[in-house]
Amino acid sequence: MQGAWSVRDEAGRVTLPGFYDNIVVPSDTVRAQWRAIFPDDSVTLAPVGLSQPAGEAGFTAIEQIWARPSYEINGISGGYEGDGFKTVLPAKAMAKVSFRLVPGQDPEAVRAAFRAHIRSVLPSDATLHFTEHGASTGFAVPEGGRLLGTALEALGAEWGVSAVAIGCGGSIPVVAEVKEALDMDSLLVGFAQDDDRIHSPNEQYGVESFHKGIRSWVRILDAFSRP
Repeated sequence: MQGAWSVRDEAGRVTLPGFYDNIVVPSDTVRAQWRAIFPDDSVTLAPVGLSQPAGEAGFTAIEQIWARPSYEINGISGGYEGDGFKTVLPAKAMAKVSFRLVPGQDPEAVRAAFRAHIRSVLPSDATLHFTEHGASTGFAVPEGGRLLGTALEALGAEWGVSAVAIGCGGSIPVVAEVKEALDMDSLLVGFAQDDDRIHSPNEQYGVESFHKGIRSWVRILDAFSRP
């Protein structure tokens, strides 16, 4: 597993050549808005029992989640894994890994760089097999474009506070595919609250979010209809 671990350095940066070359970095204005919502890392980390971010140094926890690319080892297995003790030397080992990419990165180039790195540190008598599980590019709505600005203004009018564009740590590949196929930006507007626990056993969605979400979309569509 030496090769898999060496993909990140001690500062949390990915070591693959060219990994950060063309990435899009949020403006200082957007980063300042995020700091106003998350004034320190404890706001993000404390609810899940953590005290220090484990990602790239020099960025807050929320910036690491919303705007920085990353590399993760999702699972490792090999050798004897049952109860008790056996001095078994594993003949095979497996790791599942993933990369979260941001706008400006080419997933195929990242995949090729990762494979080349692992091959470069592979022992001479070992063999290697890769299995793909899909890939997609990162996407961001242009900060200064009419699409985002109009929507944020309409949302602010409905909710009574200034709306802020955020990032997303998950993957929604269809958004980038729409951009690539139709050359159209997509606007993702959701109304979940912090305690909704999306996709969890205790998932819930507030009635107010339904009501004000409907009203918000009326405002957004009305604003888009104007010249």
